[in-house]
Amino acid sequence: MNQDYIQPDNWSIIEEEFDAERVKSSESLFSIGNGAMGQRANFEEHYSGKTFQGSYIAGIYYPDKTKVGWWKNGYPEYFAKVLNAPNWIGIDIEINGENLDLAKCQSVSNFRRELNMKEGIYYRSFIATLANGTEIAVKVQRFLSLDLDEVGVINYEITALNSDAKIVFKPYVDAGVHNEDANWEEKFWEPISVKHSGNEAFVTARTFKTHFTATTFMQNSILLEGSNLSVAPVSVEETKEKIQFCYQVAVTKGQTTTIQKIGGYTISMNHENTIIGAKNSIATALEIGVKQLTNNQKEAWAKIWEMSDITIDGDVKAQQGIRFNIFQLNQTYLGKDSRLNIGPKGFTGEKYGGSTYWDTEAYCIPFYMATKDQQVARNLLAYRYNQLDKAIENAEKLGFKNGAALYPMVTMNGEECHNEWEITFEEIHRNGAIAFAIYNYYRFTGDYSYIPEKGLEVLIGIARFWHQRATFSTYRNQYVILGVTGPNEYENNVNNNWYTNYIAKWCIDYTVEQINKIENEYPSDFTRIMNKVKLSQAEISAMKKVADNMYFPYSEEHGVYLQQDGFLDKELITVADLDKSQRPINQKWSWDRILRSPYIKQADTLQGFYFFEDHFTKEQLEKHFDFYEPFTVHESSLSPCVHSIQAAVLGRMEQAYTFYLRTSRLDLDDYNKEVEEGLHITSMAGTWMSIVEGFGGMRVRNNQLHFEPKIPAQWKGYSFKVNFRNAIVKVEVKQEGTNVSIEGNSDVDVFVNGESQLIK
Repeated sequence: MNQDYIQPDNWSIIEEEFDAERVKSSESLFSIGNGAMGQRANFEEHYSGKTFQGSYIAGIYYPDKTKVGWWKNGYPEYFAKVLNAPNWIGIDIEINGENLDLAKCQSVSNFRRELNMKEGIYYRSFIATLANGTEIAVKVQRFLSLDLDEVGVINYEITALNSDAKIVFKPYVDAGVHNEDANWEEKFWEPISVKHSGNEAFVTARTFKTHFTATTFMQNSILLEGSNLSVAPVSVEETKEKIQFCYQVAVTKGQTTTIQKIGGYTISMNHENTIIGAKNSIATALEIGVKQLTNNQKEAWAKIWEMSDITIDGDVKAQQGIRFNIFQLNQTYLGKDSRLNIGPKGFTGEKYGGSTYWDTEAYCIPFYMATKDQQVARNLLAYRYNQLDKAIENAEKLGFKNGAALYPMVTMNGEECHNEWEITFEEIHRNGAIAFAIYNYYRFTGDYSYIPEKGLEVLIGIARFWHQRATFSTYRNQYVILGVTGPNEYENNVNNNWYTNYIAKWCIDYTVEQINKIENEYPSDFTRIMNKVKLSQAEISAMKKVADNMYFPYSEEHGVYLQQDGFLDKELITVADLDKSQRPINQKWSWDRILRSPYIKQADTLQGFYFFEDHFTKEQLEKHFDFYEPFTVHESSLSPCVHSIQAAVLGRMEQAYTFYLRTSRLDLDDYNKEVEEGLHITSMAGTWMSIVEGFGGMRVRNNQLHFEPKIPAQWKGYSFKVNFRNAIVKVEVKQEGTNVSIEGNSDVDVFVNGESQLIK
């Protein structure tokens, strides 16, 4: 049974009633972020129950030494940890001598959380009776500013309900934090200094090894009945890693007192002196004021939603699901800094580590290309270009040479830091997704300039890798690729994974095509690049020979490409015939049993049909979908979206809708029973794809935008916008027909079901 406590709502995530058993899940679901930092929805006041405390700063990491029993040559030396950052939200509270702790109150009623996605603000409220009998009402508002992305704001109100009360606020900043996910139980932060002045405090700490410096700051204001009391702390407690102020307020029955806390981080990536930076951030926030910062937050989110919103009529849960996904994607990455990327958990947890996987190129870039200025997607491509030298080093560690590049499966700085051998050494298809993203960016934006400026060097490095990774089989008289793991991670060390072979061939062909184009049309760039990479015509010919003679396993009996050479050797029992008590198999079976099974974690061969759908007929897609989907257990968060899109292409709307609900509410309904560890951020882009590319049927063909819209039976209609080549295209799909409107580029052609829909 999936969880079902989140209240259906078009614009908000809502939880009602306090339940200690779901605190950690809600900490994930109500997480907030602004692209530069983020945090789980931990309580501001102390909580002694089960909790996963987590705040995170984009780009800050620690190289946790890999923990393995048997070291293998070429193994990554570390696993990059997304670091739990120093805590700035904490406010211990004492009322009539009793600490406020929801785990120890006599009663908690009227408990409510709301993550208002329209505004980008998190609200929490409750009534509590403490152990000493004092009854209070609490209202909390918290947000991380989009405009001042180093600043967060907390407004914490307490009303005395049944008696007068002495209320003590004890706000703090604390660098004595630890990671839930640590290999050796190490501490990752070294305290440097603790300073305070008036109502401001600063704790500066530095990460061990990577030496990132962060100043965590706070500024506090105390109000009574809405009026600022202009009080200083009555006491200050300091340790080498924590500073805590103490404010005392006497209230009569029915009165409300408030602490407004401004806090956040300034980091050495952006400031030469992080303490001066922190003071400037506080001064700017105070000059604007909490009320105006709140209004600015609402306006900033309104601008985001103006372009990225998808409306769904007639299905509140579906509407809530897609907005939750879009909201979290924008909280995680806004494209302001090309040094940053999109981690699988974003700012909601620590699992997986690293700041980027192949998910960015395969799933996320389409969302950012279509909903933001093209510079945002270009920054994601630049991220990989800036790490090309590291990709070449990664390949060299595995024995490749001459500028061959193997991009890491997981990385923070370009070095591979994934510590599972079957992924690190074998899941090499990630190289193909990076090349495909370069092609996809040009196809969608029409901006070719990236390829001669930066992209061709990346393509050449990747093509060189595929050339060297392929082996000539005298038995087959073709080139094969041995010992790999495809997108289906439930098959390791297989030979000739069809998707890997296919994308390797495509990468080489596309690279050669771009080399010829740039030689003819951008001669100065061609000369510069060739002088740098030292690519000869003989090497190009050798690459092309590999591509032209690539082997693809195929079953004449079934009329399908085989996922890998040995797929038909397995006992082909479909998921429908698998005992439900054995699901999920990744929690019930040994890895040996999984590897011998036919079960597919996520789209593999079908991933290739998704990327390269114009290479195959609809009949071929149908045959492959019917063959592989019955063996797919969808135990990857990236699985339902691709299947939803393909089911929609095939006109199987009930199936497409079922897959859509699973991808859109994967975390809200906790399908994988793991939401307390954090959200599946990158798969959320797949939810957007399910609607826009699946139900909307959006495709780019011959520099034109095409739609083949379909409506699930459960919906009355839906609408979305896409930014295509500097034209804003709005698509409204209803039962009675489809309307398209265009603002901007008059050269853009849009087609709906094959007919021109150019409207100015």
